[in-house]
Amino acid sequence: MTDRRGRLSHLKTMRVVAGKYGSRSLKTLRGMALRPTSDRLRETLFNILGATVEDSLFVDVYAGTGAVGIEALSRGASEVIFIEKHPAAVTLIRENLASLEIESGFEILAKDALRGLEWLSTRKLGGHVQADFFFVDPPYAEKEEYTKVLEFLDGSRLLARHGIVMIEHASRLALPERLIHLERTRLLEQGDASLSFYRFALAA
Repeated sequence: MTDRRGRLSHLKTMRVVAGKYGSRSLKTLRGMALRPTSDRLRETLFNILGATVEDSLFVDVYAGTGAVGIEALSRGASEVIFIEKHPAAVTLIRENLASLEIESGFEILAKDALRGLEWLSTRKLGGHVQADFFFVDPPYAEKEEYTKVLEFLDGSRLLARHGIVMIEHASRLALPERLIHLERTRLLEQGDASLSFYRFALAA
């Protein structure tokens, strides 16, 4: 989600696509260059993941409105960790969770992406509990953020061996096919937006 500068007094809505909270409304910020993951793209993403989301640990990086992480909760994730540094967006995530009466099964880290991931690596997960999914959606214009997060996840022990890193990015942006341990196994294009899926390479 990009450039979250704005005021909470200017709101528009989106919706949870399916699951426990399906069709329920979520708020997002208006009056700014805001790019939440579209309902259609979220639906496509979670249709691909299917039942594997159930009982998973899901990390929503650059969480913005929290819509992706909330979708994971709606579809049965046991825990979602939201990482978001912008105070207005953190407030919005809390409001969206409260509007659905979600009181547990989540944690919000009000940190930038790398600091949040470093915190998880040393304090939360620490290699003992690993995440099944990472959804990463930096501002499209901040191309270096994609590299930083991908390289961090590639070199950390945060991702379970069966896990998936999912990157939303502009279709015109070419992401690496292979890192040291992770490789792209699927590229899905939907208009101007694309999803790249990374897993551990078989030879890693």
